[in-house]
Amino acid sequence: MSAPAPSPLAIVDAEPLPRQEEVLTDAALAFVAELHRRFTPRRDDLLARRAERRAEIARTSTLDFLPETAAIRADDSWKVAECPPALQDRRVEITGPTDRKMTINALNSGARIWLADFEDASAPTWENVVLGQLNLIDAYSRNIDFTDAGSGKSYALRPADELATVVMRPRGWHLSERHLQLDGQPVPGALVDFGLYFFHNAQRLLDLGKGPYFYLPKTESHLEARLWNDVFVFAQDYLGIPQGTVRATVLIETITAAYEMEEILHELRDHASGLNAGRWDYLFSIVKNFRDGGPKFVLPDRNAVTMTAPFMRAYTELLVRTCHKRGAHAIGGMAAFIPSRRDAEVNKVAFEKVRADKDREAADGFDGSWVAHPDLVPIAMESFDKVLGDKPHQKDRLREDVHVEAADLIAIDSLDARPTYAGLVNAVQVGIRYIEAWLRGMGAVAIFNLMEDAATAEISRSQIWQWINAGVEFENGEKATPELARRIAAEELQTIEAELGAEAFAAGNWQQAHDLLLEVSLDADYADFLTLPAYERLRG
Repeated sequence: MSAPAPSPLAIVDAEPLPRQEEVLTDAALAFVAELHRRFTPRRDDLLARRAERRAEIARTSTLDFLPETAAIRADDSWKVAECPPALQDRRVEITGPTDRKMTINALNSGARIWLADFEDASAPTWENVVLGQLNLIDAYSRNIDFTDAGSGKSYALRPADELATVVMRPRGWHLSERHLQLDGQPVPGALVDFGLYFFHNAQRLLDLGKGPYFYLPKTESHLEARLWNDVFVFAQDYLGIPQGTVRATVLIETITAAYEMEEILHELRDHASGLNAGRWDYLFSIVKNFRDGGPKFVLPDRNAVTMTAPFMRAYTELLVRTCHKRGAHAIGGMAAFIPSRRDAEVNKVAFEKVRADKDREAADGFDGSWVAHPDLVPIAMESFDKVLGDKPHQKDRLREDVHVEAADLIAIDSLDARPTYAGLVNAVQVGIRYIEAWLRGMGAVAIFNLMEDAATAEISRSQIWQWINAGVEFENGEKATPELARRIAAEELQTIEAELGAEAFAAGNWQQAHDLLLEVSLDADYADFLTLPAYERLRG
Protein backbone atom coordinates (compact mmCIF):
# COMPACT_ATOMS: atom_id res chain seq x y z
CA MET A 1 0.00 0.00 0.00
CA SER A 2 1.50 3.36 -1.07
CA ALA A 3 2.15 6.14 1.42
CA PRO A 4 -0.46 8.89 1.51
CA ALA A 5 0.37 12.07 -0.37
CA PRO A 6 1.71 14.82 1.88
CA SER A 7 -0.74 17.50 2.91
CA PRO A 8 -0.77 20.61 0.72
CA LEU A 9 -0.29 24.13 2.03
CA ALA A 10 -3.51 25.98 2.76
CA ILE A 11 -4.04 29.68 2.03
CA VAL A 12 -5.94 30.93 5.08
CA ASP A 13 -8.06 34.09 5.57
CA ALA A 14 -6.51 35.88 2.60
CA GLU A 15 -8.33 38.03 0.07
CA PRO A 16 -7.46 37.06 -3.53
CA LEU A 17 -4.86 39.34 -5.12
CA PRO A 18 -4.35 40.23 -8.78
CA ARG A 19 -2.01 37.75 -10.50
CA GLN A 20 -1.39 35.82 -7.25
CA GLU A 21 -1.64 32.57 -9.23
CA GLU A 22 1.70 33.47 -10.85
CA VAL A 23 3.39 33.40 -7.43
CA LEU A 24 1.31 30.84 -5.52
CA THR A 25 1.60 28.01 -8.04
CA ASP A 26 1.04 24.44 -6.91
CA ALA A 27 4.71 23.64 -7.50
CA ALA A 28 5.94 26.68 -5.56
CA LEU A 29 3.64 25.92 -2.63
CA ALA A 30 4.75 22.27 -2.63
CA PHE A 31 8.36 23.48 -2.35
CA VAL A 32 7.52 25.81 0.56
CA ALA A 33 5.59 22.97 2.24
CA GLU A 34 8.64 20.70 1.98
CA LEU A 35 10.87 23.42 3.46
CA HIS A 36 8.38 23.71 6.33
CA ARG A 37 8.28 19.96 7.02
CA ARG A 38 12.04 19.61 7.03
CA PHE A 39 13.18 22.75 8.81
CA THR A 40 10.47 24.25 11.03
CA PRO A 41 11.08 21.81 13.91
CA ARG A 42 14.72 22.92 14.01
CA ARG A 43 13.63 26.55 13.79
CA ASP A 44 11.40 25.99 16.81
CA ASP A 45 14.25 24.40 18.78
CA LEU A 46 16.54 27.33 17.97
CA LEU A 47 13.95 29.85 19.13
CA ALA A 48 13.74 27.96 22.42
CA ARG A 49 17.53 28.09 22.64
CA ARG A 50 17.39 31.88 22.26
CA ALA A 51 15.24 32.07 25.38
CA GLU A 52 17.66 29.85 27.30
CA ARG A 53 20.61 32.00 26.30
CA ARG A 54 18.81 35.17 27.27
CA ALA A 55 18.09 33.66 30.71
CA GLU A 56 21.81 32.91 31.08
CA ILE A 57 22.69 36.52 30.21
CA ALA A 58 20.17 37.74 32.78
CA ARG A 59 21.91 35.56 35.37
CA THR A 60 25.51 36.50 34.52
CA SER A 61 25.31 39.96 32.83
CA THR A 62 28.13 38.95 30.50
CA LEU A 63 28.99 37.26 27.20
CA ASP A 64 32.15 35.65 25.88
CA PHE A 65 33.51 34.00 22.76
CA LEU A 66 32.51 30.33 22.69
CA PRO A 67 35.11 27.95 24.12
CA GLU A 68 33.67 24.99 22.18
CA THR A 69 34.39 26.66 18.82
CA ALA A 70 37.87 27.99 19.63
CA ALA A 71 39.43 25.61 17.08
CA ILE A 72 37.41 27.17 14.24
CA ARG A 73 38.61 30.65 15.20
CA ALA A 74 42.22 29.47 15.55
CA ASP A 75 42.29 27.65 12.20
CA ASP A 76 43.64 30.14 9.64
CA SER A 77 43.28 27.76 6.71
CA TRP A 78 39.60 28.12 5.86
CA LYS A 79 37.97 30.81 3.75
CA VAL A 80 34.46 31.41 2.42
CA ALA A 81 33.73 30.49 -1.19
CA GLU A 82 35.01 32.73 -3.98
CA CYS A 83 32.67 35.64 -4.58
CA PRO A 84 30.60 35.54 -7.82
CA PRO A 85 31.23 38.41 -10.29
CA ALA A 86 27.87 40.09 -9.59
CA LEU A 87 28.80 40.52 -5.90
CA GLN A 88 32.43 41.53 -6.26
CA ASP A 89 31.75 45.28 -6.08
CA ARG A 90 29.33 46.25 -3.31
CA ARG A 91 30.57 49.74 -2.54
CA VAL A 92 27.08 51.23 -2.23
CA GLU A 93 23.90 49.32 -1.37
CA ILE A 94 20.42 50.86 -1.23
CA THR A 95 17.71 49.33 0.94
CA GLY A 96 13.95 49.39 0.66
CA PRO A 97 10.70 47.46 0.38
CA THR A 98 9.58 45.65 -2.78
CA ASP A 99 6.58 47.74 -3.80
CA ARG A 100 6.46 48.45 -7.54
CA LYS A 101 7.77 52.02 -7.50
CA MET A 102 10.60 51.23 -5.09
CA THR A 103 11.59 48.18 -7.13
CA ILE A 104 12.14 50.35 -10.21
CA ASN A 105 13.77 53.25 -8.36
CA ALA A 106 16.14 51.03 -6.38
CA LEU A 107 17.25 49.07 -9.44
CA ASN A 108 17.80 52.37 -11.27
CA SER A 109 19.45 54.16 -8.31
CA GLY A 110 23.09 53.80 -9.36
CA ALA A 111 23.83 51.69 -6.28
CA ARG A 112 25.71 48.46 -6.93
CA ILE A 113 23.29 46.42 -4.77
CA TRP A 114 19.63 46.69 -3.84
CA LEU A 115 18.59 45.03 -0.59
CA ALA A 116 15.06 44.03 -1.60
CA ASP A 117 13.47 43.90 1.80
CA PHE A 118 10.69 41.60 3.00
CA GLU A 119 11.82 42.19 6.60
CA ASP A 120 12.20 45.41 8.62
CA ALA A 121 11.25 47.76 5.77
CA SER A 122 8.09 45.83 4.90
CA ALA A 123 4.99 45.30 7.03
CA PRO A 124 4.02 41.68 6.26
CA THR A 125 0.51 42.16 4.90
CA TRP A 126 -0.51 39.39 2.51
CA GLU A 127 -0.46 41.95 -0.31
CA ASN A 128 3.12 42.99 0.48
CA VAL A 129 4.27 39.36 0.81
CA VAL A 130 2.77 38.15 -2.48
CA LEU A 131 2.92 41.23 -4.70
CA GLY A 132 6.47 41.96 -3.54
CA GLN A 133 7.44 38.58 -4.99
CA LEU A 134 5.54 39.37 -8.18
CA ASN A 135 7.34 42.70 -8.58
CA LEU A 136 10.72 40.97 -8.46
CA ILE A 137 9.63 38.35 -10.99
CA ASP A 138 8.42 41.16 -13.25
CA ALA A 139 11.66 43.09 -12.80
CA TYR A 140 13.82 40.13 -13.83
CA SER A 141 11.64 39.54 -16.90
CA ARG A 142 11.58 43.32 -17.61
CA ASN A 143 7.80 43.27 -17.37
CA ILE A 144 7.59 46.15 -14.90
CA ASP A 145 6.61 49.81 -15.07
CA PHE A 146 4.76 52.20 -12.79
CA THR A 147 2.78 55.41 -13.13
CA ASP A 148 2.18 57.51 -10.03
CA ALA A 149 -1.54 58.21 -9.80
CA GLY A 150 -0.97 61.53 -8.02
CA SER A 151 1.79 63.09 -10.12
CA GLY A 152 1.29 61.20 -13.37
CA LYS A 153 5.04 60.47 -13.43
CA SER A 154 6.04 57.21 -15.10
CA TYR A 155 8.86 54.90 -14.05
CA ALA A 156 10.63 52.25 -16.15
CA LEU A 157 13.82 50.20 -15.89
CA ARG A 158 17.13 51.38 -17.31
CA PRO A 159 19.25 49.03 -19.48
CA ALA A 160 20.22 45.80 -17.75
CA ASP A 161 23.90 46.74 -17.31
CA GLU A 162 22.89 49.85 -15.34
CA LEU A 163 20.70 48.02 -12.78
CA ALA A 164 21.64 47.15 -9.21
CA THR A 165 22.15 43.51 -8.29
CA VAL A 166 19.41 42.27 -5.97
CA VAL A 167 20.15 40.78 -2.55
CA MET A 168 16.81 39.76 -1.05
CA ARG A 169 16.11 39.81 2.70
CA PRO A 170 13.47 37.39 4.03
CA ARG A 171 11.81 37.74 7.41
CA GLY A 172 13.62 36.65 10.57
CA TRP A 173 13.18 33.20 12.10
CA HIS A 174 10.82 34.46 14.82
CA LEU A 175 8.01 35.58 12.49
CA SER A 176 5.33 33.27 11.09
CA GLU A 177 3.09 33.70 8.05
CA ARG A 178 -0.49 33.22 9.22
CA HIS A 179 -1.92 33.09 5.70
CA LEU A 180 0.06 29.97 4.72
CA GLN A 181 -0.50 26.95 6.93
CA LEU A 182 0.24 23.24 6.87
CA ASP A 183 -2.11 21.09 8.95
CA GLY A 184 -3.15 24.22 10.86
CA GLN A 185 0.41 25.35 11.65
CA PRO A 186 1.66 28.66 10.18
CA VAL A 187 4.79 28.43 8.03
CA PRO A 188 7.79 30.52 9.19
CA GLY A 189 7.84 33.77 7.25
CA ALA A 190 11.53 33.22 6.48
CA LEU A 191 10.75 30.00 4.60
CA VAL A 192 7.82 31.59 2.76
CA ASP A 193 9.88 34.55 1.57
CA PHE A 194 12.97 32.52 0.73
CA GLY A 195 11.03 29.65 -0.80
CA LEU A 196 8.85 31.66 -3.17
CA TYR A 197 11.76 33.83 -4.28
CA PHE A 198 14.18 30.94 -4.81
CA PHE A 199 11.62 28.76 -6.58
CA HIS A 200 10.64 31.41 -9.12
CA ASN A 201 13.94 33.20 -9.65
CA ALA A 202 16.99 30.99 -9.02
CA GLN A 203 17.30 29.71 -12.59
CA ARG A 204 16.12 33.02 -14.09
CA LEU A 205 18.87 34.86 -12.21
CA LEU A 206 21.51 32.36 -13.34
CA ASP A 207 20.39 32.93 -16.92
CA LEU A 208 20.93 36.68 -16.34
CA GLY A 209 24.49 36.08 -15.14
CA LYS A 210 23.63 36.61 -11.48
CA GLY A 211 22.18 34.34 -8.80
CA PRO A 212 19.86 33.99 -5.80
CA TYR A 213 21.53 36.21 -3.21
CA PHE A 214 20.20 36.77 0.32
CA TYR A 215 20.63 38.91 3.41
CA LEU A 216 19.96 36.91 6.58
CA PRO A 217 18.46 39.01 9.40
CA LYS A 218 18.25 38.69 13.19
CA THR A 219 20.70 35.76 13.35
CA GLU A 220 21.65 35.06 16.97
CA SER A 221 24.05 32.13 16.70
CA HIS A 222 26.13 29.98 14.36
CA LEU A 223 23.56 27.21 14.83
CA GLU A 224 20.96 29.45 13.16
CA ALA A 225 23.44 30.03 10.33
CA ARG A 226 23.83 26.23 10.07
CA LEU A 227 20.08 25.91 9.65
CA TRP A 228 20.12 28.42 6.80
CA ASN A 229 23.00 26.56 5.17
CA ASP A 230 21.04 23.31 5.29
CA VAL A 231 18.04 25.12 3.76
CA PHE A 232 20.25 26.32 0.91
CA VAL A 233 21.72 22.84 0.27
CA PHE A 234 18.27 21.25 0.17
CA ALA A 235 16.77 24.00 -2.01
CA GLN A 236 19.54 23.79 -4.59
CA ASP A 237 19.19 20.01 -4.83
CA TYR A 238 15.39 20.22 -5.02
CA LEU A 239 15.46 22.52 -8.06
CA GLY A 240 18.60 21.14 -9.68
CA ILE A 241 20.55 24.34 -9.11
CA PRO A 242 24.34 23.84 -8.73
CA GLN A 243 25.50 23.70 -5.12
CA GLY A 244 27.13 26.96 -4.05
CA THR A 245 24.93 29.10 -6.29
CA VAL A 246 23.22 30.73 -3.30
CA ARG A 247 25.17 33.52 -1.63
CA ALA A 248 24.24 34.88 1.80
CA THR A 249 25.31 38.00 3.67
CA VAL A 250 24.57 37.79 7.38
CA LEU A 251 23.55 40.85 9.36
CA ILE A 252 25.51 40.96 12.59
CA GLU A 253 22.72 42.86 14.30
CA THR A 254 22.46 40.94 17.56
CA ILE A 255 24.94 41.11 20.41
CA THR A 256 25.18 37.31 20.63
CA ALA A 257 26.07 37.02 16.93
CA ALA A 258 28.91 39.51 17.45
CA TYR A 259 30.64 36.84 19.53
CA GLU A 260 30.19 34.22 16.77
CA MET A 261 31.13 36.03 13.56
CA GLU A 262 33.78 33.54 12.50
CA GLU A 263 31.60 30.57 13.37
CA ILE A 264 28.70 32.03 11.35
CA LEU A 265 30.94 32.44 8.30
CA HIS A 266 32.29 28.92 8.84
CA GLU A 267 28.83 27.36 8.89
CA LEU A 268 27.91 29.16 5.67
CA ARG A 269 31.36 29.03 4.08
CA ASP A 270 30.17 27.43 0.80
CA HIS A 271 27.43 30.07 0.51
CA ALA A 272 28.72 33.08 2.46
CA SER A 273 29.58 36.39 0.82
CA GLY A 274 29.87 38.75 3.77
CA LEU A 275 28.72 40.25 7.05
CA ASN A 276 26.92 43.54 7.63
CA ALA A 277 26.99 45.89 10.62
CA GLY A 278 23.29 46.57 11.33
CA ARG A 279 23.41 49.40 13.85
CA TRP A 280 19.85 49.90 15.15
CA ASP A 281 18.97 46.24 15.64
CA TYR A 282 22.35 45.76 17.29
CA LEU A 283 21.55 48.43 19.89
CA PHE A 284 18.08 46.95 20.34
CA SER A 285 19.66 43.55 20.97
CA ILE A 286 22.02 44.98 23.59
CA VAL A 287 19.12 46.55 25.47
CA LYS A 288 16.98 43.42 25.14
CA ASN A 289 19.66 41.07 26.41
CA PHE A 290 21.13 43.28 29.16
CA ARG A 291 17.94 45.10 30.15
CA ASP A 292 18.22 43.95 33.74
CA GLY A 293 22.01 44.32 33.95
CA GLY A 294 22.01 47.54 35.96
CA PRO A 295 23.16 51.11 35.28
CA LYS A 296 26.30 50.17 33.33
CA PHE A 297 24.14 48.79 30.50
CA VAL A 298 21.83 51.79 30.19
CA LEU A 299 22.13 53.29 26.71
CA PRO A 300 21.78 57.05 26.17
CA ASP A 301 19.56 58.57 23.45
CA ARG A 302 19.81 56.45 20.32
CA ASN A 303 21.18 59.35 18.24
CA ALA A 304 23.95 59.86 20.80
CA VAL A 305 25.23 56.32 20.18
CA THR A 306 27.33 56.98 17.08
CA MET A 307 29.57 54.45 15.39
CA THR A 308 32.55 56.12 17.11
CA ALA A 309 31.38 54.98 20.56
CA PRO A 310 34.08 52.62 21.92
CA PHE A 311 31.85 49.53 22.10
CA MET A 312 30.53 50.22 18.57
CA ARG A 313 34.08 50.67 17.26
CA ALA A 314 34.99 47.31 18.78
CA TYR A 315 32.04 45.71 16.97
CA THR A 316 32.72 47.23 13.55
CA GLU A 317 36.50 46.78 13.67
CA LEU A 318 36.10 43.12 14.66
CA LEU A 319 33.62 42.65 11.81
CA VAL A 320 36.02 44.04 9.19
CA ARG A 321 38.92 41.98 10.50
CA THR A 322 36.83 38.79 10.66
CA CYS A 323 35.44 39.21 7.15
CA HIS A 324 38.77 39.96 5.48
CA LYS A 325 40.56 37.17 7.34
CA ARG A 326 38.02 34.76 5.81
CA GLY A 327 37.74 36.32 2.33
CA ALA A 328 34.28 37.83 2.87
CA HIS A 329 32.92 41.32 2.22
CA ALA A 330 32.44 43.67 5.19
CA ILE A 331 29.41 45.92 4.62
CA GLY A 332 28.84 49.03 6.72
CA GLY A 333 25.73 50.48 8.29
CA MET A 334 22.77 52.55 7.18
CA ALA A 335 22.70 56.24 6.29
CA ALA A 336 19.04 56.79 7.11
CA PHE A 337 18.72 60.50 6.26
CA ILE A 338 15.87 61.45 3.91
CA PRO A 339 16.62 64.68 2.00
CA SER A 340 14.18 67.53 2.48
CA ARG A 341 12.64 69.13 -0.61
CA ARG A 342 12.07 72.33 1.36
CA ASP A 343 15.06 72.87 3.65
CA ALA A 344 18.45 73.12 1.97
CA GLU A 345 20.19 73.84 5.29
CA VAL A 346 18.90 70.61 6.83
CA ASN A 347 20.23 68.75 3.79
CA LYS A 348 23.65 70.44 3.97
CA VAL A 349 24.19 69.47 7.61
CA ALA A 350 22.90 65.92 7.10
CA PHE A 351 24.92 65.33 3.92
CA GLU A 352 28.10 66.30 5.78
CA LYS A 353 27.28 63.78 8.52
CA VAL A 354 26.61 61.07 5.92
CA ARG A 355 29.87 61.89 4.13
CA ALA A 356 31.86 61.72 7.38
CA ASP A 357 30.23 58.40 8.29
CA LYS A 358 30.96 56.83 4.89
CA ASP A 359 34.52 58.25 4.81
CA ARG A 360 35.14 56.58 8.19
CA GLU A 361 33.76 53.24 7.02
CA ALA A 362 35.83 53.25 3.83
CA ALA A 363 38.96 54.20 5.80
CA ASP A 364 38.29 51.44 8.34
CA GLY A 365 38.33 48.80 5.62
CA PHE A 366 34.65 48.25 4.84
CA ASP A 367 33.98 47.15 1.28
CA GLY A 368 30.64 48.93 1.00
CA SER A 369 27.82 50.55 2.91
CA TRP A 370 24.07 51.18 2.99
CA VAL A 371 21.91 54.18 2.16
CA ALA A 372 18.15 54.58 2.43
CA HIS A 373 17.56 57.14 -0.34
CA PRO A 374 18.78 57.47 -3.95
CA ASP A 375 20.08 61.02 -3.29
CA LEU A 376 22.63 59.54 -0.87
CA VAL A 377 24.06 57.09 -3.42
CA PRO A 378 26.51 59.63 -4.95
CA ILE A 379 27.75 60.74 -1.52
CA ALA A 380 28.49 57.18 -0.36
CA MET A 381 29.91 56.31 -3.78
CA GLU A 382 32.39 59.20 -3.57
CA SER A 383 33.60 58.07 -0.14
CA PHE A 384 34.31 54.54 -1.34
CA ASP A 385 35.64 55.59 -4.76
CA LYS A 386 38.32 57.66 -3.00
CA VAL A 387 39.56 54.58 -1.14
CA LEU A 388 38.85 51.76 -3.60
CA GLY A 389 39.55 53.46 -6.92
CA ASP A 390 39.13 50.78 -9.59
CA LYS A 391 39.36 47.90 -7.08
CA PRO A 392 36.03 46.14 -6.40
CA HIS A 393 36.75 45.81 -2.65
CA GLN A 394 39.55 46.01 -0.10
CA LYS A 395 39.57 42.48 1.29
CA ASP A 396 43.36 42.58 1.10
CA ARG A 397 43.29 44.94 4.12
CA LEU A 398 43.42 42.29 6.83
CA ARG A 399 43.28 44.73 9.76
CA GLU A 400 45.66 42.61 11.83
CA ASP A 401 46.11 45.69 14.03
CA VAL A 402 42.64 45.07 15.49
CA HIS A 403 42.44 43.28 18.84
CA VAL A 404 39.01 43.08 20.46
CA GLU A 405 38.42 41.45 23.83
CA ALA A 406 35.05 39.97 24.82
CA ALA A 407 34.46 42.75 27.36
CA ASP A 408 35.01 45.48 24.74
CA LEU A 409 31.80 44.57 22.91
CA ILE A 410 29.63 45.20 25.96
CA ALA A 411 31.51 48.14 27.50
CA ILE A 412 28.38 50.28 27.26
CA ASP A 413 29.51 52.51 30.12
CA SER A 414 32.56 53.57 28.07
CA LEU A 415 30.26 56.03 26.29
CA ASP A 416 30.19 59.45 27.93
CA ALA A 417 26.51 60.28 27.36
CA ARG A 418 23.30 60.07 29.35
CA PRO A 419 19.62 59.62 28.48
CA THR A 420 17.81 62.94 28.07
CA TYR A 421 14.22 64.06 28.39
CA ALA A 422 14.26 65.04 24.71
CA GLY A 423 15.43 61.51 23.91
CA LEU A 424 12.42 60.06 25.71
CA VAL A 425 10.08 62.39 23.82
CA ASN A 426 11.68 61.40 20.50
CA ALA A 427 11.39 57.69 21.32
CA VAL A 428 7.67 58.09 22.01
CA GLN A 429 7.12 60.20 18.88
CA VAL A 430 8.96 57.83 16.57
CA GLY A 431 7.34 54.78 18.17
CA ILE A 432 3.77 56.00 17.73
CA ARG A 433 4.27 57.39 14.22
CA TYR A 434 6.09 54.30 12.99
CA ILE A 435 3.68 51.75 14.47
CA GLU A 436 0.70 53.61 12.99
CA ALA A 437 2.23 53.40 9.51
CA TRP A 438 3.19 49.74 10.02
CA LEU A 439 -0.41 48.90 10.90
CA ARG A 440 -1.36 50.47 7.54
CA GLY A 441 1.06 48.16 5.76
CA MET A 442 4.05 50.51 5.48
CA GLY A 443 7.33 49.21 6.87
CA ALA A 444 9.69 52.01 5.79
CA VAL A 445 8.53 55.47 6.90
CA ALA A 446 10.14 58.91 6.74
CA ILE A 447 9.82 60.54 10.19
CA PHE A 448 11.62 63.79 11.03
CA ASN A 449 13.85 63.42 7.93
CA LEU A 450 15.01 59.90 8.85
CA MET A 451 13.96 56.63 7.26
CA GLU A 452 12.56 54.60 10.11
CA ASP A 453 11.91 50.87 9.95
CA ALA A 454 11.07 48.16 12.46
CA ALA A 455 14.61 48.22 13.88
CA THR A 456 14.44 51.89 14.83
CA ALA A 457 11.00 51.39 16.39
CA GLU A 458 12.45 48.50 18.40
CA ILE A 459 15.26 50.62 19.84
CA SER A 460 12.77 53.41 20.63
CA ARG A 461 10.42 51.22 22.68
CA SER A 462 13.33 49.31 24.25
CA GLN A 463 14.91 52.50 25.50
CA ILE A 464 11.64 53.65 27.05
CA TRP A 465 11.40 50.26 28.81
CA GLN A 466 15.03 50.30 29.93
CA TRP A 467 15.05 53.87 31.22
CA ILE A 468 11.87 53.34 33.25
CA ASN A 469 13.05 50.06 34.72
CA ALA A 470 16.49 51.54 35.52
CA GLY A 471 14.90 54.57 37.23
CA VAL A 472 16.78 57.02 35.00
CA GLU A 473 16.63 60.68 36.08
CA PHE A 474 16.82 63.19 33.24
CA GLU A 475 18.70 66.48 33.14
CA ASN A 476 15.48 68.43 33.83
CA GLY A 477 14.96 66.59 37.12
CA GLU A 478 12.12 64.39 35.85
CA LYS A 479 12.38 60.66 36.43
CA ALA A 480 11.56 58.05 33.79
CA THR A 481 8.27 56.52 34.93
CA PRO A 482 5.26 54.88 33.29
CA GLU A 483 3.24 57.98 34.12
CA LEU A 484 5.70 60.25 32.32
CA ALA A 485 5.69 58.01 29.23
CA ARG A 486 1.87 58.01 29.21
CA ARG A 487 1.79 61.80 29.51
CA ILE A 488 4.21 62.29 26.62
CA ALA A 489 2.29 59.76 24.51
CA ALA A 490 -1.02 61.54 25.16
CA GLU A 491 0.55 64.88 24.22
CA GLU A 492 1.92 63.35 21.03
CA LEU A 493 -1.53 62.10 20.02
CA GLN A 494 -2.86 65.63 20.46
CA THR A 495 0.00 67.03 18.38
CA ILE A 496 -0.63 64.54 15.57
CA GLU A 497 -4.35 65.30 15.53
CA ALA A 498 -3.58 69.01 15.28
CA GLU A 499 -1.17 68.32 12.41
CA LEU A 500 -3.54 66.10 10.44
CA GLY A 501 -6.98 67.47 11.31
CA ALA A 502 -9.71 65.50 13.09
CA GLU A 503 -10.98 63.64 10.01
CA ALA A 504 -7.60 62.35 8.83
CA PHE A 505 -6.62 61.50 12.41
CA ALA A 506 -9.80 59.44 12.90
CA ALA A 507 -9.13 57.55 9.66
CA GLY A 508 -5.71 56.38 10.89
CA ASN A 509 -4.57 53.82 13.47
CA TRP A 510 -3.30 56.41 15.93
CA GLN A 511 -4.99 55.23 19.12
CA GLN A 512 -4.09 51.63 18.35
CA ALA A 513 -0.44 52.63 17.72
CA HIS A 514 -0.37 54.65 20.94
CA ASP A 515 -1.76 51.73 22.94
CA LEU A 516 0.64 49.20 21.42
CA LEU A 517 3.70 51.39 22.01
CA LEU A 518 2.77 51.78 25.68
CA GLU A 519 2.07 48.05 25.97
CA VAL A 520 5.50 47.00 24.67
CA SER A 521 7.27 49.86 26.51
CA LEU A 522 5.63 49.50 29.93
CA ASP A 523 4.69 45.84 30.41
CA ALA A 524 6.86 44.11 32.99
CA ASP A 525 7.00 41.11 30.63
CA TYR A 526 9.25 42.49 27.89
CA ALA A 527 8.09 41.38 24.41
CA ASP A 528 10.97 39.85 22.43
CA PHE A 529 9.88 41.66 19.26
CA LEU A 530 7.47 44.53 18.78
CA THR A 531 6.37 42.97 15.49
CA LEU A 532 4.90 39.91 17.22
CA PRO A 533 2.02 41.72 19.00
CA ALA A 534 1.83 44.18 16.10
CA TYR A 535 1.27 41.33 13.61
CA GLU A 536 -1.80 40.24 15.59
CA ARG A 537 -3.25 43.71 14.90
CA LEU A 538 -2.14 43.96 11.26
CA ARG A 539 -5.00 43.83 8.77
CA GLY A 540 -4.51 42.06 5.48
